[in-house]
Amino acid sequence: MSQEFHLHLVSDATGETLNAVAKAACAQFEGVQVVDHFYALVRSQRQLQRVLEHIRQQPGLVLFTLVNPELRDELEAQCASLNLPCQGVLDQTIAIMRQYLGASESHRPGGQHEVDQRYLQRIEALNFTISHDDGQSPDMLDSAEVILVGASRTSKTPTCVYLAIRGVRAANVPFVPGIALPPQLFGAKRPLVVGLWASADRLVQVRRNRLATLGEVRDTTYVDLENVRSEVTETKKLFEQYGWPAIDVSRRSVEETAAAILNLLAERREVKV
Repeated sequence: MSQEFHLHLVSDATGETLNAVAKAACAQFEGVQVVDHFYALVRSQRQLQRVLEHIRQQPGLVLFTLVNPELRDELEAQCASLNLPCQGVLDQTIAIMRQYLGASESHRPGGQHEVDQRYLQRIEALNFTISHDDGQSPDMLDSAEVILVGASRTSKTPTCVYLAIRGVRAANVPFVPGIALPPQLFGAKRPLVVGLWASADRLVQVRRNRLATLGEVRDTTYVDLENVRSEVTETKKLFEQYGWPAIDVSRRSVEETAAAILNLLAERREVKV
């Protein structure tokens, strides 16, 4: 029988960092059902009091990212009076940096979300990725940092979008049996080309689910197991022929695939230096 608890996440910004930390921590506990309550942009006493009212009604663990000392103190004091655990998820990291740098923090909420050069780079990368999805604009492929090649439903597009959010200009080119890949792909010298593949069984499952959402129930070569096996074999031979690193995405999340690509990209840059 699973254990259920309430988790209150309180942030003075968008809460992306807090959500990511909480999700990673909760994933370490099996058989636990989390009922999470999320409060973003909490920057005034009035907003905090509303949060505290919810916490009183449904007591549980409280995690926060609040940089305003008064709000932090109030939240911690009220949780202590309710005998509830309350923890700032960045506290230890900030304390270590404060000690190492010999400097004080600015107490500025949401500083990581300010419009700076890195933010503009991510927006530009996202625009590039959208414009170069599914083999679009092949003449500009050499402007990419990463090009993903793979059969249909190997997570090329979501992986490219995730990389773009990290500031990487990513394009993708689909492998379609019987249709030649664009010559610009083989002529591109600047980008890192990565092949994505999945087991035939997994591809058939994903493709059938995709067709079902489109209301298509007829069997076609697109979901025929033998045809898909041949397709997977062809893509793997292609990757080997051109020396492209290949990643099996059969049981990988998009985040895991992107992390592997970022590692390959970092290694490539180190070799060039």
